[in-house]
Amino acid sequence: MPKPSLSPEEIAKIRNLRKTGHTLYEIKNLTKRKSNGTIWKYIQGVSILPEYQEIWKIKRGGSKARSERDWKEAQKKASKIIKRFDFKEKMITLSCLYWGEGNKTSFDLINSDPSMIKVVIFCLKSLNVQNSELKISLRLFENIDKKKAISFWTHILSLPRNTIQKIDVIKGNKVGKLEYGMCRLRIKKGGRYFKLIMSMIDLIRQDMCKSS
Repeated sequence: MPKPSLSPEEIAKIRNLRKTGHTLYEIKNLTKRKSNGTIWKYIQGVSILPEYQEIWKIKRGGSKARSERDWKEAQKKASKIIKRFDFKEKMITLSCLYWGEGNKTSFDLINSDPSMIKVVIFCLKSLNVQNSELKISLRLFENIDKKKAISFWTHILSLPRNTIQKIDVIKGNKVGKLEYGMCRLRIKKGGRYFKLIMSMIDLIRQDMCKSS
């Protein structure tokens, strides 16, 4: 049975614990709540009392140090898992990225993350896709400088200017991380590549989603 909503007494306890320099993890344990979100909801905007500021700073420093150690450990493990990409790994990467981001009726992928587009192109080149076969179009908000956007995408993707064949302007101003708009990637006569990628996706789905 899920726990009922927090009572006024529980909310007051959470806020008081925060005021006295307790971390989210400590409050969760003391209140026997499983969700970080529940605790976070009630400690937002709660200031640590002056007499507990030093303790709070020490805890924050320890938390930061633990986070840095965790990142280093994660990076170490990742480097052991992923040593190099052979053809098979490239095809699996391509299939999974396209599965998540690509059009499911023809080869057509759009994203604002240049690294993701670059990885897709890198994998496509293992299928002998040439730069001359790639078709790029950009979707830009009205206040984005077209020349800067073109320069950015051609440089980051290492593609000639004529690869960008179309620019669509969207009404409104850029928001969030869309500083250089969105990049749409297609392939001239890309039907055979699309069929191959979708077939690989089907094999991944069948193998990993089958009943045990």
